[in-house]
Amino acid sequence: MSAETVSVTGWGRTAPTAARLIRPRTYEEAAAAVRGCGARGGIPRGLGRAYGDAAQNAGGAVLDMTGLDRVHVIDADNGIVLCDAGVSLHRLMRVLLPLGWFVPVTPGTRWVTVGGAIGADIHGKNHHVSGSFARHVLSFELLTADGEVRTVSRGTPLFDATTGGMGLTGVILTATVQLQRVETSLMSVDTERAHDLDDLMARLSATDHQYRYSVAWIDLLARGAATGRAILTRGDHAPLETLGTRARRDPLAFRTSRLPAAPAFLPEGLLTRTTVGLFNELWYRTTPRARTGRLQTIPGFFHPLDGVPHWNRVYGRGGFVQYQFVVGHGQEEALRRIVRRVSEHRCPSFLAVLKRFGDADPGWLSFPVPGWTLALDIPAGLPGLAAFLDELDEEVVTAGGRVYLAKDARLRPELVPSMYPRLDDFRALRAELDPRGVFVSDLSRRLAL
Repeated sequence: MSAETVSVTGWGRTAPTAARLIRPRTYEEAAAAVRGCGARGGIPRGLGRAYGDAAQNAGGAVLDMTGLDRVHVIDADNGIVLCDAGVSLHRLMRVLLPLGWFVPVTPGTRWVTVGGAIGADIHGKNHHVSGSFARHVLSFELLTADGEVRTVSRGTPLFDATTGGMGLTGVILTATVQLQRVETSLMSVDTERAHDLDDLMARLSATDHQYRYSVAWIDLLARGAATGRAILTRGDHAPLETLGTRARRDPLAFRTSRLPAAPAFLPEGLLTRTTVGLFNELWYRTTPRARTGRLQTIPGFFHPLDGVPHWNRVYGRGGFVQYQFVVGHGQEEALRRIVRRVSEHRCPSFLAVLKRFGDADPGWLSFPVPGWTLALDIPAGLPGLAAFLDELDEEVVTAGGRVYLAKDARLRPELVPSMYPRLDDFRALRAELDPRGVFVSDLSRRLAL
């Protein structure tokens, strides 16, 4: 087990803090690391894709769990995998796709660990059909503050506190996950343009049930009659009979590609209203008005940004804020107001996506609720950004919505109880399970979780 003091930050690179980074290689070393966290406690960390400060712990310990990355058992008949929490979704795809199985939920990057997927209760383009990641977790082993390893099953309070609990109930060591059967490693994709937000929401509401995966890119710099114009992309795993002769020779091959990494140092100001506006206009105009049945690789459909290593560097040294919220069905006017306000504020976001959520999952701090979720990336140095996002928070709370904790870097703590009604239950269980406050993070301190 190695340890060193380093500067740790989230994927948004906005608020680095120094911590003792510990890298356990066995379960016993993980238990020893928990016992030796010290007065400032510790927090588990995977591949560092939480955008904000959820996997940071200023002055304390951060447990890098990526060294625990074994795939223990694959039940290829029933589609169940038992693996370490440090296994990435990327590795699971490489191992499972040749066997005809796929991960049940994937976010916009496959460089997420299974433990991180559970701790953040991640969602993907298929939430309206499949829910979030925890819905497919059968059980997990959790190392708690007292040094005990507990087997935690679905339907228990500890399961519901841990799924979406941002690592604050303990260290997930292993997980047993139900998989999804597929015939090929390609996606059959339909694409269409929506001329404004109302057109987009109408298309999603009318036909989303016909697709397993659905997502819309929104041009948040468009104004007037074009406010909320979007490109809607939907699809499903391609059946074997849709493949050509060449692709059928190896229908389950996991094909990836990589572009050169973004430079370590880029000048500030690359993503301005002008440059992002030009990109958005080009992207919207060059996309066909309607296209059906296009075959895409899994990385091309789910994880296009993974093809550019360290893409977060394009925002410069100042980093960026990812702001994601959800408002329920019946709150469409609130969504319209927020989109108009973002458009009028001229936020230069070229990564803005809208999705529909289905039924909520039982995690006490799990983010999705039935309704509409919008996520956007904004350069952290945009003038007036903090005050503007505070105003959006108020809109979200008034509409009965919430902000995603796994992406948050700046939410005010007094708003969290309104957004997450089970917060008191989470705090009570955490106090009972971890009375000495062993598990703590910059996020938990900032939001009094």
